[in-house]
Amino acid sequence: MTFGLRPAYAGLLLSMALIGLGVAYEKLWCDPRELLQEPADPQALHRLSRDGVTVEFEARPLAGGELREGAFANIRFKVTDQASGQPLSGMAPGAWIDPAQSAPLEGGNRDQSCKARVALFLKSSIGARPLLDLNSYFLLVLNKDASLTVIDPTVSVGGVTSTLTSIDLPGRPMDWAATRDDKQVFVSVPERGQVAVIDTETFTRVANLEAGELPVRVALQPDQLRLWVGNNSSDPAKGGVTVIDVPSRSTLKSFATGSGHHEIAFSADSRYAFVSNRDGGTLSIIDIPELRLVKTLEVGPHPLSVAYSALSQAVYVADGEAGTVHVIDARSLQLRHVVKAEQGLGPMRFSGDGRYGIVLNTLDNQALVIDASSDTLIHRIAVAAEPYQLTFTKGYAYVRGLASAKVSMINLGSLGEGRTPIVQGFEAGPAAPRQAGDLPLAQGLAVSRDDNSVFVVNPVDNTTYFYAEGMNAPMSGYNNRGHQARATLVVDRSLRELAPGVYGSTVKMPAAGTFDVAFLLNQPQIIHCFSTEVAAAPAAAQRRVAHAEFIGLEQPLAQDSAFTAKVRIIGDDGRPRLGLNDLSLRYFLAPSSMPRNLPLTEVGEGVYQAALALPEPGAWYLHVQSPSLGRTFTEENYTSLRVLPAATATAAQTDLRNVR
Repeated sequence: MTFGLRPAYAGLLLSMALIGLGVAYEKLWCDPRELLQEPADPQALHRLSRDGVTVEFEARPLAGGELREGAFANIRFKVTDQASGQPLSGMAPGAWIDPAQSAPLEGGNRDQSCKARVALFLKSSIGARPLLDLNSYFLLVLNKDASLTVIDPTVSVGGVTSTLTSIDLPGRPMDWAATRDDKQVFVSVPERGQVAVIDTETFTRVANLEAGELPVRVALQPDQLRLWVGNNSSDPAKGGVTVIDVPSRSTLKSFATGSGHHEIAFSADSRYAFVSNRDGGTLSIIDIPELRLVKTLEVGPHPLSVAYSALSQAVYVADGEAGTVHVIDARSLQLRHVVKAEQGLGPMRFSGDGRYGIVLNTLDNQALVIDASSDTLIHRIAVAAEPYQLTFTKGYAYVRGLASAKVSMINLGSLGEGRTPIVQGFEAGPAAPRQAGDLPLAQGLAVSRDDNSVFVVNPVDNTTYFYAEGMNAPMSGYNNRGHQARATLVVDRSLRELAPGVYGSTVKMPAAGTFDVAFLLNQPQIIHCFSTEVAAAPAAAQRRVAHAEFIGLEQPLAQDSAFTAKVRIIGDDGRPRLGLNDLSLRYFLAPSSMPRNLPLTEVGEGVYQAALALPEPGAWYLHVQSPSLGRTFTEENYTSLRVLPAATATAAQTDLRNVR
C-alpha cells in the first residue's frame, strides 16, 4: 500500500542540522559587510529589523565578481537579536528564490505580495513552485539494477510520487557514502572495480574512479578529504583498502591488509583509519597523514564490524564467531578491554554523542548495548527478527530486521545501568526484506534532515516509507516505479546553520534577471522578500562553444496562452547554425513534472521553434537537446519561463488572509 504524501507537512519541515566549519565564528562573519567584494555591491547585502530580530541577507558568487547565470553563489542570512546583536541559533528559517514581480499584487503592497507568495510556496503545490526552493530535499534511491532514482518527496499528485530523474551507473551498486554537505555521493560498483561519483547539484554521474578489485564498502574520513574503499578480493595481495583523494578524484595508495570483507572506521581527528580483515581475524591501523600501516592487531577469528566512539576515544571491533567486542584505545593503539557476549554479533554503531554503542546479534534477535563510559555491556534488548541494519536519530536507535517487516525503536533516553529500556516499533511495508533477495551493503534506513524521523526502504513492495517519531505508523510512502529499490539516503538542499546565527546554502543561479529572495521565520513570524540581481553570462564566453539563445522570454505568460518558443543556435564560430535536424525541446514544470519533448523546426537564420502547451502556472524549464552537438550542449543550454495563474490576484489575496 502506498500512502499519499502530506505536502503541507513536508513543506514545513525546515529544521536543519548544525554543521561545524572548523573555523571561529568571528572569522566567518564578524560584520557581514567585511565579506563583500570591494567595492561593496549595494545589491549584495540587505538588512531588515523587525519584532526584536535583525536579518541580514547576502548573495555572493563563489568565483568572486558579480552574480551570473549558470554560476554558483553562496546565499547567507545572519539572524541576530536586534537589541544585543547576539546571534540567534536554532531558528530554522525558510527561503525561496523566484523571479521578481514587476509590481505588487493589485490592492496590496510589497510585503503583502511577499506573504502571499510564501503562502503559495508552503502548499508545495506543483502549480506554484519557486524557481529555487532552499528548503527542499530529495530521496536518492539505490536500485537493484545499474541505476539510482531521484525522488522529490514534496510533490505528489493523486498518490503518485514525482520521480525527478534516474542516474545510470556503470554496474550494479553495492554501497555509497555522501559528503557532509550532500553535494557528492560515491557509489561502489564491485563488478567494474570502480566508484561512481554523483554530483547532486545536477543529479548526474560525473566520474568513474578506479578503486581496486571488488570495491564494496566506502567510507569518508571525518575531514572529508579522502574516500576509503574496502576491496573484498579473495587474493590477500589484492584484498584491503584503496585510498582516493576527494578534491582531485585520484587514487593515492592501496593497502593489502588481507582477504575477505573489510569495515572501516576513523578517529575523530582523521589521524587514524581502522580497517577490519574478516578472513585474517585482524584489525589494520593506518596513519592517515603519512598513509602508512602502523599496526596490525588480532581481534578474533571473524571480525564483522568496526565502530569508533568520540566519547571514549576508542575503537570497538565485534567478532561474530567469538562473540566478543575488542576495545582498542585510539591514542595508544593498545587493547584496552574485551567485552564478552555470544556468537552471532554483527553490525555495530554508536549514538551521536558516542555514549552508547549498539551491536546486533542476528542469531539471538537482540541488540546489545555497550556503555562507552565504562566499556561494559549494560542491556540485551529483543528486537526485530534477524537484525541486520542500524541507524540513530537524536532520540532513538532504529533496528531493521531481515526476517521481519517490523522496525524496532530503542529510546536512547531510557538507556543506562540499572534502567529498563523502552522499545517501540512499526511495520515498514507488508513483507520482510529477506523475501526480496540480492540486498546490497547500503542501508535501507535513512535519517531525515530534521533528525527526528526516518525513511525506510521495503525492497519487497518497492516503496520507501516515511516515519515521524511519535506516530503510530508511517505517514507516507514513495514507490520507485520502473526500478527495484534497495536503499535510500536524503540529499538536503535546505539552509544550514553554518555558524551561530548564520544560515546558508550554495546554489546554482539558473537564469539572469532580478530575483526576489523570500525569507520566512516562524518565531517571531517574519516574512520578507529581499532582492538580488543576476547578470547574464558574458557573450564572449558564450561564443567559445555552441549555445542556444532563447527569444521572447522576457515577460511572464498567462496560463493556457498560446506560445511558440523560439531559439537561435550559435556555433562555436559565433555564427548561426543552419540545417540542424536533431534539435528538440524538453520542457517541464519545476521541479520536474510531466516532461514533454517536441522537435524544433528551423524557420531561418539559425532560428528554430516549437509550439508549447503551458497548462499549469509556475516556473517552467526549457532544455534544448541535440545529439549532434554533444552532451555538454544538451546539459548547459536551458532557460526558465514564468507562467502566471489565471486568477493570480484572487488566489494571492485569499492566501494573504490565511497568513495573517
